[in-house]
Amino acid sequence: MKTILGIDIGGSGIKGAPVNVKKGVLAAERYRIPTPQPSTPDAIGDTVAEIASHFDWKGPIGCTFPAVIKKGVIYTAANVDKSWIGVNGRKLLKRKTGCPVLLLNDADAAGIAEMEYGAGRRQKEKGVIFLLTFGTGIGSAVFVNGSLLPNTELGHMEMNGMEAEHYASDLARKEENLDWNEWAGRVNEYLNLLEALFSPDLFVLGGGVSKKHREFLPLLRTQARVVPAQLLNEAGIVGAALAAKALV
Repeated sequence: MKTILGIDIGGSGIKGAPVNVKKGVLAAERYRIPTPQPSTPDAIGDTVAEIASHFDWKGPIGCTFPAVIKKGVIYTAANVDKSWIGVNGRKLLKRKTGCPVLLLNDADAAGIAEMEYGAGRRQKEKGVIFLLTFGTGIGSAVFVNGSLLPNTELGHMEMNGMEAEHYASDLARKEENLDWNEWAGRVNEYLNLLEALFSPDLFVLGGGVSKKHREFLPLLRTQARVVPAQLLNEAGIVGAALAAKALV
């Protein structure tokens, strides 16, 4: 199958589009709906179904979710309603959409896309590569010689007495009205902590703020090379669709 629907569930918005999985590009303009509040399983499930209906979709769906996911079951809920914990999200979304669904961690999906089509493709089988998404939280995807270590969720590491994403996410930048120098200083602290623990070879920085990378990338100081994500905010959609090829 050449085209698969990818849907990216985030803390502030849920967006989707059919994806040409051979080229790694959207096959139609993406459709976005604000994440319902409260973001309960039924409410998000209905929103995902609305996106599938918008495209009159009948085939397989790849869908991201901001949580640890094992065999379709949700184990954490940092930026969505806590009622998700313990829910088989894959079965719920399959029932809501009437389509086969593959559900995976949101940052893992973005990483899959960047490794296949974006910033990591030339180095995907060499060393340790981190894809970090800076948005409502901080998502992480870790690849070792091209293989994904799933569900790392390194945005929840402790920094300065709080979770890293509460200190260095793009949301923290906006809520605390930090200028680029101030925020880059926090991101540097976070990247330095990851370097001390994992000695990565490459950081790929994505998420909503990545389209403004010229404002902060020159301010970062790391041993590993740091590059902006190339698929920007479409990486989750593309990676979810690519992962869902397993359903075909």
